[in-house]
Amino acid sequence: MSKKNSPDKEDKIAKKVVAKKPAVKKTSKTLNIIQTTTPALPTNRVWHLSRFTDFDISLFKQGRHYKLYEKMGAHVMQYLGITGTYFAVWAPNAKYVSVTGNFNGWDKGSHPLSVRWDESGIWEGFVPNIGNGEAYKYFIESVTGEKLEKADPYALRCEEPPKTASIVWDTWYEWQDDNWLETRKKTNVLNQPMSVYEVHFGSWARNLDAVDDFIGYREMAEKLVPYVKEMNFTHVEFMPLMEHPFYPSWGYQITGYFAASSRYGTPQDLMYLIEQFHKNDIAVIFDWVPSHFPGDAHGLYNFDGTHLYEHADMRKGFHPDWKSYIFNYGRNEVKSFLISNAIFLMELYHIDALRVDAVASMLYLDYSRKHGEWEPNQFGGRENLEAIEFLKEFNEAIYKYFDGVQTIAEESTSFTGVSRPTYAGGLGFGQKWMMGWMNDTIKYFEKDPAYRVYHHNQITFSTNYAFSENFMLPLSHDEVVYGKQSMVYKMPGNEWQQFANLRALYAYMFTHPGTKLMFMGDEFAQTSEWNLAQSLDWHLLQYSPHKGMSQLVKALNLLYKSEPALYQKSFESAGFEWIINNDAANSVLVYARKGNHAYNDLLVAINLTPVPRKHYRFGTTQAGVWYEIFNSDNTEYWGSGQVTNQEKISEAYSIHGKAHSIVVDLPPLAMVVFKKR
Repeated sequence: MSKKNSPDKEDKIAKKVVAKKPAVKKTSKTLNIIQTTTPALPTNRVWHLSRFTDFDISLFKQGRHYKLYEKMGAHVMQYLGITGTYFAVWAPNAKYVSVTGNFNGWDKGSHPLSVRWDESGIWEGFVPNIGNGEAYKYFIESVTGEKLEKADPYALRCEEPPKTASIVWDTWYEWQDDNWLETRKKTNVLNQPMSVYEVHFGSWARNLDAVDDFIGYREMAEKLVPYVKEMNFTHVEFMPLMEHPFYPSWGYQITGYFAASSRYGTPQDLMYLIEQFHKNDIAVIFDWVPSHFPGDAHGLYNFDGTHLYEHADMRKGFHPDWKSYIFNYGRNEVKSFLISNAIFLMELYHIDALRVDAVASMLYLDYSRKHGEWEPNQFGGRENLEAIEFLKEFNEAIYKYFDGVQTIAEESTSFTGVSRPTYAGGLGFGQKWMMGWMNDTIKYFEKDPAYRVYHHNQITFSTNYAFSENFMLPLSHDEVVYGKQSMVYKMPGNEWQQFANLRALYAYMFTHPGTKLMFMGDEFAQTSEWNLAQSLDWHLLQYSPHKGMSQLVKALNLLYKSEPALYQKSFESAGFEWIINNDAANSVLVYARKGNHAYNDLLVAINLTPVPRKHYRFGTTQAGVWYEIFNSDNTEYWGSGQVTNQEKISEAYSIHGKAHSIVVDLPPLAMVVFKKR
């Protein structure tokens, strides 16, 4: 080797170039270009240069670097006039790290990375002449001699499972949703309607004519977007779309947190799908899983031969329910990784909300653990103080850097202040799933109407705590799997009564305080449990009961979006008033929903028995003419259509603490809504 091309000479040149801080330019493809007149260096080995500044390293160590994806991972760039890829990976307990791939015949010794001198534990280097599409992994030899082959934690794309390598890629996309990003500042907020359609991407529909029957991101844009819009949903929520090797995990066992699942296309294909939703005024929610990750050999577990991302103490580091590993929230570099991932999804995928999975499992050290399987915190309590601080920092970062976005917690306990600001002692989420409402409501509706008289409190109890948090009412995927039956088959009675009960349940949900979430298939009363291995049973829509249910949900979404009383004060007690909550004998509920103006008041009456209630009187919030604007018993919805209330003029007859009242006919197993003309 000549003196000109010696390793020492090369390293000195590289360090000199970095020290001069040369200009960094980005083309439309975000290609990083470092311009210099320094003579070219050899192209068959790693060049030692860095894209990290001292400030980057300081933030990383403090757990405050929220854009690590701009530095870590694989980045195509130009250096000394040669295009190649810069690699950076955190492996502080490794004694050797190299990049392997097709470009070097997966040779573990040909392209070693260099560890930084600042004790950050970051290994980095520039490999000339490779770019987008190159498969790669990191070969890591630990201080104990263990040899590992790992995918890139910051990879932007992965091979399609069962292959496990990372792929050099970029996130360039020419977005055309500026109008939406501005509009959402007013529409994706807590005093506006939010009706969410929850989707598992791989089983919403299948392509029966293809060998690989998954429908891709772009094809889904042609099918799912118009459907969600037609059904009048305001939001779509995707169960995890980041790369997960085990399809039956539903996406909740993630190995590639920064990579869109390659089963359905490229990152840009997913961006196109999101853009199409935005162009149709539909917000997009991603399920996000910072609670645990799987133990796959190529994943985060035992990354550098040590418990790097997970707790070393398995009382904190292993999840007994899911047989997966729990992030070490007390480690600053791990916090930077997770919050960077959330920021990445918001910034580069234009996500409008993140629904955070399994928050309860993060909050409590004894979650799903028996006595002796967990260790109390420093104050002797069961709360995971490190996880609590992480969640606060995550929420503060999201709401600081983005306008018109939401964070939503799937949290099933009575933990105080989940959806309250951090400055008020809360966790800082925008909303929380109302699991108590879901459980009580389903249990009530599962009962034969003849026995509901004895369980009336079960259907009214939710309003005792409905305003303690900003609640979302979820009828999610968890309610239609593992032998729980489909929503319609949970309902008692003959076929007509089952559908009528379900129509009443949905109507009750849409008029109850809180935002709404419905899992795919529920909107047309899918009869079988959800099966991720096949498409939804779309053929059912040819039958009147299912077509009617679909029309009902479409109408309920429209009612919800059209009536300010149903959303303007959805998280305030001032937006809800009981008129009748004690008529257990007839299983009738009557309540008022209120918005910013009294002229938008609604009166809601629900008869939860199959017996029509003729000439039923209840008080009104105002005197005047009340007219029916919705009736779930309408024949269009496969209802009986036997009772129709048109206009009702209030009488000066005092009842239920009101000076005026009306007399109406309540159809069986149905809800009617009245508005003052």
